[in-house]
Amino acid sequence: MRASITIFICISLFLFIYGCSSKSYSTDNNYDLLIENGTVIDGTGSAGVRSDVLIRDDQIIYIGDVNPSDIRVKRVLNAEGKVVTPGFIDTHAHGNPLRTPEFPNFLAMGVTTITLGQDGSSPSVGDTYNWMMDVKQAQPAVNIAHFVGHGSIRRKAGVDEKTDVSADEMQEMVDYVTEAMAAGSFGMTTGLEYLPGTYAGLNELTSLAEPVGRNNGLIMSHIRNEDDSNIEDSINELLEQGQNTDTPVHVSHIKIVYGNDVNRADDVLRIMQNARDKGQTVTADIYPYTASYTGIGIVFPDWAKAPNNYKQVVAERREELVEFLQNRVNRRNGPESTLFGTPPYAGKTLAEVSEEAGKPFEDVLIDDIGPTGASAAYFVMNEDVMARFLVDPKVMVASDGSPTMRHPRGYGTFARIIKEYVVDKEVLTLENAIHKMTGLPAVTLGMDKTRGFLKPNLAADILIFDPKKVVDHADFENPHILAEGFDYIIVNGGLAIDDGKITNTPFGMMLRK
Repeated sequence: MRASITIFICISLFLFIYGCSSKSYSTDNNYDLLIENGTVIDGTGSAGVRSDVLIRDDQIIYIGDVNPSDIRVKRVLNAEGKVVTPGFIDTHAHGNPLRTPEFPNFLAMGVTTITLGQDGSSPSVGDTYNWMMDVKQAQPAVNIAHFVGHGSIRRKAGVDEKTDVSADEMQEMVDYVTEAMAAGSFGMTTGLEYLPGTYAGLNELTSLAEPVGRNNGLIMSHIRNEDDSNIEDSINELLEQGQNTDTPVHVSHIKIVYGNDVNRADDVLRIMQNARDKGQTVTADIYPYTASYTGIGIVFPDWAKAPNNYKQVVAERREELVEFLQNRVNRRNGPESTLFGTPPYAGKTLAEVSEEAGKPFEDVLIDDIGPTGASAAYFVMNEDVMARFLVDPKVMVASDGSPTMRHPRGYGTFARIIKEYVVDKEVLTLENAIHKMTGLPAVTLGMDKTRGFLKPNLAADILIFDPKKVVDHADFENPHILAEGFDYIIVNGGLAIDDGKITNTPFGMMLRK
């Protein structure tokens, strides 16, 4: 008898607790959005689970089974046959939120957060807080995270192309980094293949990394040289900055120029893993294209670029410059593999421009363009090597794109990952791909306590879509076509894309570390 009473009490208690938990989603049962019948992929890499999601204001309140009759909700979104994921986080993006705050290119491919200030170039050095306030006033459509650029710091401090930096100049640059971190910057970027970053030595880079690490920030680097023969040394230089300052480091748009052997990707990844085995935090990002995009100065020698006098170099060393450009461009798969993205040559290859001009491509580069006269896409990467990088567990996805750049990565990257590498080629599982575009970048940037995962009390940055319907339309001939397939995109609780259409209502925020 006593046993029967005990069992009855236990069952009654279970039913009471279960009944309460299944109906009491919070103390206030009023919600803005209910997403029902979807498969929730939470950003951790774990398998998707059939769940409902409740949202109030800008936060996720509850994930689990919801009985609609138990709540009051302004709108219900039916996600039957679709997945529900965190919004994508682009760890390497370009653009000006004060000029184009709408950022439809990022939104349409599922990106709800972008990082700006990349490759060593950032706005408003020394006035980061006010720039952030201006961005807030501009009401961007996506969340914005700021990095302070090393090259911009150099220019602000009047260092420019100096190789010898005085103690006072060094302190001024350190002060700029410290100011940015205090304002809420997520770290510092370097562009060591570009001017003026290329003139910085390890001591300078380490000194600037110190205040970043002290404030729990991240060093993101366009490393000094991505060529097959130099990439190990370049990554080791970045690792040394982190080792000397206990600062996490991150390789931007990891690639191997001229590297056609997939084993070379393993060589590079092994260097990074060895550093992790010793306790260092090292990550990287990648975009799913075999062409890079940057200024034409990438094919010119350093001695033909500032602070050297270009006209004087041409006059005195033309024969040497001709030979360098011939070797450099031909090694980069020839003039037909350089596709211009800026007027007056936009949409034409260097080979086509050369043919139209009736002179060798090296003379076109020297006389008509020069080291600062154009930007272009360069088809210099091997797809198998890039795929090997992509599957590494510490490599995430980033576009390196913008609303204006003539490269499809700014409009297609994240959609392309799903279509080509998940659905078509099955290189990644959907859960793994989502992790690389949400949870992994959130942890890397240090924003995982607020977004990047689908969890209660985190920001409601959410996507609803059928993976088989996601498509990237942008290509190199028409790089500015929006991606499709994301039915609903929620940014901070607001519908930025509703039933596949951009609402043009801004819900983004200026994020601070």
